[in-house]
Parts: sequence; structure tokens; C-alpha cells
Amino acid sequence: MLGWSLTVLLREWSARVEDASRDLPHGVRGYQVLSAVVHETPPTQAALAARLGIDRTVMTYLLDKFEGCGLLERRQDPADRRARRIVPTDHGRRVLAEVDARVAQAEDELLSTLPSEDRRVLLALLEHAASGAAPGEDRCAAVARSAALTQEA
Repeated sequence: MLGWSLTVLLREWSARVEDASRDLPHGVRGYQVLSAVVHETPPTQAALAARLGIDRTVMTYLLDKFEGCGLLERRQDPADRRARRIVPTDHGRRVLAEVDARVAQAEDELLSTLPSEDRRVLLALLEHAASGAAPGEDRCAAVARSAALTQEA
């Protein structure tokens, strides 16, 4: 029963997040890239690729597209002139806020058959169980890997 429940919810969540992020270059993968860039210390291109499990060559094309859309910039790292830091633009921050709101709405709709208190408890229990099953796992990287698997299926 656990496997079926988690599979159904993940499948539905993935489809809804894909729909919510459809306006971004490369959909869910683009959402993961923009989210990581906005919510963390500006990463280097190589570190971002490694963290999200994206081939470095593919990451170059993704970042080119995002830069062309005015969502982020590559800036020289003052500590290492050979490295480039990936920095969100104000436009990128606004776009991410809009997509985050659509994702939150999609998640609310996914669990809409549950009363709000039950939703809160379910999410807390799932987070606790996931943290216990994979202590210290990078959440963004785990979601990126999972999204890549569900897109392949």
C-alpha cells in the first residue's frame, strides 16, 4: 500500500509541477536550476551541474538559454577568475516566485481531498520519514533525480 500511494502521489505531483513550470526553458529541469540559483549562494556552473545531476555540457546549454531569457547571469568569481558564478536577475527572481506560487497551488490541489490539518500532518510525517530514510541527503538533488526518472518513465 505504501509503494502504490507514494507512486501515485509522485506521478501526479510530477505532472502538476511539469505543468506549473511549462513556461520556463526546459520545464521542470529549468525550474530546478532557477530555484537552486535563487535560493542558494551563487554556485559555480560546475557545482550547480554536479548538485542537480546534470551533465556539464548540458548545463552550459541550459544556462545559455536562461541567460538569453534574462533569468540569470554568469559573473566572474572574484576569488577565482577561471570560475563563473551563476546569479539570478531580478526578472529571474520574479519568474521563480510566480512558478513557486503555481507549484504551491498544484500541491494544494493534489492534496485537496484532505482537511488542511491532515495535510499539514501528512507533510510533516513524510518529511520526517524521508529524513530518517536518507539522513543528510540534498533535497534539491533528490528531487532533480526523481523528476528525471519520472520523465523517463
